[in-house]
Amino acid sequence: MSHSAAPKDLADLRRFRFERVLNEDPFTHSIALLGTLSKDQEVQAIIRLERTAWNASDAPRLFAEDGLIQKVQLEQGTDIYTWLFGWFGERREADVKINVVCPATETHIRKYTKQTYVMVRETPELYRDVVKPYIAAFPPSRTQWVENILQGTSEQSKLLYSDSDLLILPDMKWDLRTISSLYLLVLVQDRTIRSLRDLKKSHLPLLKSIHAQAEKVVSQKWGLGPGSLRMYVHYQPSYYHFHVHVVNANYEGGMLGMTVGQAHLLDDVISLLEIDSSEGDGVFQRMTLTYSLGSQSKLLENIQAHGGLPV
Repeated sequence: MSHSAAPKDLADLRRFRFERVLNEDPFTHSIALLGTLSKDQEVQAIIRLERTAWNASDAPRLFAEDGLIQKVQLEQGTDIYTWLFGWFGERREADVKINVVCPATETHIRKYTKQTYVMVRETPELYRDVVKPYIAAFPPSRTQWVENILQGTSEQSKLLYSDSDLLILPDMKWDLRTISSLYLLVLVQDRTIRSLRDLKKSHLPLLKSIHAQAEKVVSQKWGLGPGSLRMYVHYQPSYYHFHVHVVNANYEGGMLGMTVGQAHLLDDVISLLEIDSSEGDGVFQRMTLTYSLGSQSKLLENIQAHGGLPV
């Protein structure tokens, strides 16, 4: 069930009250805005727009009555995230993709704010003492939208594949039309796997099934053959319910998180677990993982406070 303030059409977006620009990125041609949306109640919201080019000075009047965006079309929505297309007038193709986060938490605001990045070497001890408690402290509401999908109360018309272990659906960042930028998401039913750190040798059948079913879906639906997909896992992920990103191997979009220091190829994860001979803790519980964190990250603050990095 979507939040009551989440926008469904242009009239809803007209209720957006702009506060400030969180980030503008010329590489991805995107801009992230912070403001409020009101209906039954006023809540903070983040709206991220992507097009060919942006002028930050246009931000306050994007959704005004006489603003730039004159038409929108709802494509998909969960309890927090909404995705729409927008037009700067009556044109055949949409001019802009609009992603709305509502209600937006402080964590969301930090994530979308422009920031610098540092590299973190997370030892098993640092994970045990800082990162694992950080993950455990997240309220269930943060992944309620995932639960709604897994339990069959939302997004069922979007499902491309589903069985007792996993389901596959289009990611909200994909326009559902351009095959060269194909982007799917695999969610697992096992709630005990929060991140890469939880994977063990016993999870190999699940991971191999993810790989096989993703290839089967894109082959049957879009005719993409072997080697056409890039499948990867994020660490740290944006939310702590294990999921796998599946994108066209030729896609080079800047927002897909395929960079060193965040993405781990599913094939490599499977290979590491296959050669792992441990009967107790697996390789991902024993190894040091290096990744980047933004200066706005609460996790980075916790690591610095613990002495894991200089402040």
